[in-house]
Amino acid sequence: MATTIQISTQLLEQLKTMKLSNKESYEDIIWDLVEDRLELSEETKRNIETAKAQIAKGKFYTHAQVRKELGL
Repeated sequence: MATTIQISTQLLEQLKTMKLSNKESYEDIIWDLVEDRLELSEETKRNIETAKAQIAKGKFYTHAQVRKELGL
């Protein structure tokens, strides 16, 4: 059974850019995204959450800082 969902115009435009061909459906794109999310290991998910928390606390280096530190 098909259903309708509401998404923002911004998300619709993003989904359009993700299409590999005009024949690819939005459902195909969404399934690809869901599958990618399911493939993350629990360790990876924990690492992502740790990184998000560090970023929120300002504990990160910018690209410019890393380049300066490495002398690039």
